[in-house]
Amino acid sequence: MNLNLKLERKIKTKQSTIGELSINGAFECFILEDVDRGLNSGMSLAQIASIKIKTQTAIPTGTYNVVKFFSPKHNENLPLLENVPGFAGIEIHVGNFAKDTDGCLLPGEDKGVDAVLHSTMATAKLNTKIFEALKAGSTVTIEVI
Repeated sequence: MNLNLKLERKIKTKQSTIGELSINGAFECFILEDVDRGLNSGMSLAQIASIKIKTQTAIPTGTYNVVKFFSPKHNENLPLLENVPGFAGIEIHVGNFAKDTDGCLLPGEDKGVDAVLHSTMATAKLNTKIFEALKAGSTVTIEVI
């Protein structure tokens, strides 16, 4: 069975974006991202580049394949979003604050102001589900809306 992740951005501030992530329709966790600057995957790379602030901008809305990737920065296997226009190395990893994201997605079991809480536990649960699905030969996608 394919794993369909859906990230709905809910809270947008001048420092971060917090959304709710569901898997096949069931709530899984909260996700902290950088500031949503209105990017979408239908924009040209030039348009994205003119809006994006490096390490401070949430990825464009759209649907992306998720694969297993060895992250040299984190020295472990992590989920990686493929073919994100204008971005590279978008991982799902542990972190609590916008300064921890660099464009990546940070899971948390709860949310605070510009923060997610209990990220280690939420990330472990989510990544286990993603890796088990990939190992079984399923496709994993994430839709960011």
